[in-house]
Amino acid sequence: MIRTLRLAFLLACLGAAPATSALAQQKLKYPKASPTDIYDAVEKPAEPLGGVEAYGRYLGDKLTYPTAALQAGVQGTTEVTFVVEKTGYTSGWQVTKSLSPECDAEALRLVKAGPRWKPAQHRGGVVRQRVTVPITFQIPAGAGATAQAGGAAQSPSTPAANAPDGGGFETITPDEPARPVNGTDAFFEWVQQNLKYPAQARQRKVEGRVTMEFTVEKDGTLSNIKPVKRLGSGCDEEAIRLVKSAPKWLPAKYKGQPIRQKMVLPIVFQL
Repeated sequence: MIRTLRLAFLLACLGAAPATSALAQQKLKYPKASPTDIYDAVEKPAEPLGGVEAYGRYLGDKLTYPTAALQAGVQGTTEVTFVVEKTGYTSGWQVTKSLSPECDAEALRLVKAGPRWKPAQHRGGVVRQRVTVPITFQIPAGAGATAQAGGAAQSPSTPAANAPDGGGFETITPDEPARPVNGTDAFFEWVQQNLKYPAQARQRKVEGRVTMEFTVEKDGTLSNIKPVKRLGSGCDEEAIRLVKSAPKWLPAKYKGQPIRQKMVLPIVFQL
């Protein structure tokens, strides 16, 4: 769903090949590297097939912001370290800088499912290299969750205290955020099972996500449904249809009382 990748940081992490010196140009005989050796620094670093920028676009396009992290307002960078094998495949993935369990899991999924790499070269041969990739989760301005308290849940001093139900929003932090009745995983599984890929999007091979905004009412129904980040080719309309037909949610609670809460969630379209 929603994210920004720091390509400059990614470039720095992947490294750059050192300048060739006069000594390096000589034909020197180096000891043969062991097949199990893993290098951190090499003469010619591994790089993703298609280049670093294309890899950054892959990460940005395929990243799905975890709902729990989005609701909690979690932002930051997860770093994943792995080994680029001589074949170009990756292995040994591990999170070396944690952000949250949900974001860490999503970062691992992205890297594991990513494209092959061009393996590193060192001392005239192909070698295994250890690489670290940063994956940034950032909520754009205006996204996230806003709750509207009503009745006893509000302080009498707030301007919205005497507003009728459905009036203006007051930004508060719910004691219990709104959530799907059967859990987040079940909700997204329901979405995928009921999603009908638009024919136009399929013909054009359109993939990506539609970011949907909606309000979870006090009774768990969903209202004010609209896309805040569109994809086009019929995907926006399909995302609206899905959310409108979605099962009820458990409403947010504040001081023991149900309150309305605005949510922002992605609907992912992937061929």
